[in-house]
Amino acid sequence: MDYVDPNSRYTVDPQINQYPGMHEFLDILKPLIREPSVVGHEHSFFRVLRRELEELGVAVTYYNGVLAAQGNRPNELFLSAHIDRHGLLCTGPNEFEYAAFIAGNQGEVMGESVSAHMLGQIEDRFQGQRVQAHMPYTGTYLGQGRIRRSFVCPQRKNLIFEVDGLDFLQPGTPVSFLDRLRIENGLISCQLDNVVSAALIIYLFQKGFQGTGLFTAQEESGRSWRYTLSWFQRHQITTQRLVVLDTSPYATREDAEAQQIALRNKDANGHFSSWMTQELVTACQSLGLSYGFKDEYIEQQNQTRARPYPLGRTELGRVAVATNGEINGTTLQIPTTEYHTASETASLFAISGAIQLLMSYV
Repeated sequence: MDYVDPNSRYTVDPQINQYPGMHEFLDILKPLIREPSVVGHEHSFFRVLRRELEELGVAVTYYNGVLAAQGNRPNELFLSAHIDRHGLLCTGPNEFEYAAFIAGNQGEVMGESVSAHMLGQIEDRFQGQRVQAHMPYTGTYLGQGRIRRSFVCPQRKNLIFEVDGLDFLQPGTPVSFLDRLRIENGLISCQLDNVVSAALIIYLFQKGFQGTGLFTAQEESGRSWRYTLSWFQRHQITTQRLVVLDTSPYATREDAEAQQIALRNKDANGHFSSWMTQELVTACQSLGLSYGFKDEYIEQQNQTRARPYPLGRTELGRVAVATNGEINGTTLQIPTTEYHTASETASLFAISGAIQLLMSYV
């Protein structure tokens, strides 16, 4: 039986049927995509996550910037995923800026941030993109608009957006991309970063995962690691078994599809836990999953680039440095293209690989 999109009268990509668990996973992912979670304004999304997890009987505790979900063996494995997404922020009369890079955030994300590095590359990708405004705390819908154009302002060092239809908004109002999941030719597309990882953790709890899932705010503005670290310090926990889930950008579909799973040995901060990384490598080999190391890919690509691409500073790397390695682990990422747009794309093959790998911990 083909998978039928509940929001459509039509049958969608029959390739979904090739992958065990994909139906259930997509049923979790699709409604989450429609919920706003602009960086710095994640409160309403946290409430949605809490409802979904508590319906599964999972113990959930909400702290400033992080929601923790725990099973019966909470210290067995720690999974973390940031839940903020890129969007706009109204900063003045009919004035909109890229939320992650408003002046108050730039000190956290500039430098060797991959997001900052890509700012100029994505400035012209948003023309015609539909957007929707929401109340900052409640997420209440306020209205829709359309991006007429976007450009990098050299003085503010940020993307500035000209938007039709939202001139009534007050400063401080978040504006999210109008997003729907698209499934075609074995690929899924939407603003996957990083709602796809949140959906993966919920799926695992649905299947009986008994470890800990951490959902963090403000990763796109460089702050999520502080919330993660605060949670571990609050509970006086140290571990080498923290696995941070995310998407990972590749230059082409061919490059992305060279592996199902993107791993890392390190980021710009330093090395991750070698034995936790090796544990995932061993699991991939046992399950027959293809994998590659993103840091090695970047270093290889940089040999032919006029401007070297940064390794990036990840949530995990920042936590490891701040604790002198007492809290460490590794990353598990889904290879994607069209990074940081509403058309970020991943293959069902890669999603299936992440599900299989993570299910080995259930």
